[in-house]
Amino acid sequence: MYKPHSYIADFSGIKTQVLSALAYYDIFNFPLTKDEVFLFMTVRCKLEQVHYCLEYLVDHGLVYQLGNYYALKNDSYMVSRREVGAKKAQELLSIAEKVSRFLVKFPYVRGIAVSGSLSKKYADDQSDIDFFIITAANRLWIARSLLHLFKKLTFLFNKQHYFCMNYFVDEARTEIVEQNLFTATETVTLIPLQGDVTFNRFFNANTWTRSYLPNHLMRVAYAEPVKRGWLKRLTETIFNNPIGNALDNWLMNLTARSWNKKTAQGRLNQRGVLMSMMATKGYAKPNPVNFQSRIMTFYNEKVARVTKDLEQNIF
Repeated sequence: MYKPHSYIADFSGIKTQVLSALAYYDIFNFPLTKDEVFLFMTVRCKLEQVHYCLEYLVDHGLVYQLGNYYALKNDSYMVSRREVGAKKAQELLSIAEKVSRFLVKFPYVRGIAVSGSLSKKYADDQSDIDFFIITAANRLWIARSLLHLFKKLTFLFNKQHYFCMNYFVDEARTEIVEQNLFTATETVTLIPLQGDVTFNRFFNANTWTRSYLPNHLMRVAYAEPVKRGWLKRLTETIFNNPIGNALDNWLMNLTARSWNKKTAQGRLNQRGVLMSMMATKGYAKPNPVNFQSRIMTFYNEKVARVTKDLEQNIF
C-alpha cells in the first residue's frame, strides 16, 4: 500500500519520471518491472520511492499493473509477448556468445557487445543479432572490411541474421557522439561479451549517460578477456605501419562512397528504412537522424499526455 497523500505529494517529480520511463517503452509495447522502471528513471532516486509512486499511479488509474509488469496500456498481450520474447532472446544470446568468440579472432577487433532489442532481453522470429564492435585505434576500416567480407559468406548458409555488425567505434574515439535519451538507453543496455578491459574504458568514456539515466550503472560482468591468437597477431604486425594507415583510409573512403550512392538512390533496407551511413575515421554506424528523431517525437508526445493526466489527477 502506498504512503498517505501528504507523504507522496513530495514525490510529484518522481511520479512524472515514472510515467516518462513507462512512456519511452510504451513506444515499443514493452512493459517494465518495478526494478526496470527504477533503472530507466531520468532522475536519481531510491528504489523504494519508485515503488511507492507506482502504487499511487496504479491506484489512480494512470498506470496498469499486469502481473509483475507495469504499463500505460491495459493490455495483457504485451506481457505474454514479452515473456515469449525473453525465451527467444535467451536462445539468441547463447548463439551470440558463440559468434562473438569467433568474431573477436579477426584482426584489430578489441571488444564485442550485443546491442538493439536483444540487449533488452527481447527477440522475436524476425530478430537479428546486432553487434556493437570496438576496434583498435586507426584500424576500424580494416577490421570492418574483413568482418563484412566474411558476412557475405554467411548469406550462402542463410546465417546472415546472426552477424549484423552495425555499429563500430575505435579505441581512441569511444565517446558516443549523439548524446540523448535514446543513445543513453542504447549505451547502458549493451551486453559486452568480449573485451572486458576495452568495455571498461568505453563505459568510462561515456559517463554522460548518467545525466539521462543516473540509476543505471554500466557493467561488463559477462565480457571475456580478448585473446590474440598467432594469426591475428601476425596480420596486425603486417599492417601496423604506414601501408596499414593508407589502406584503412582507402577502405573508409571506398565504403563512404558506396553508402552515399545508396542513399542518393533512395535504397531501403529490409525494414523499409533509407540506407544511410555515417563514416568517419573513428566510427561507422547507420545514420540515426530519422529513426532517433521519430522515436523522440513519439516519446515527447506521450510524456506530454501522461504529464497532463497526472496534473489533472492531482489538482
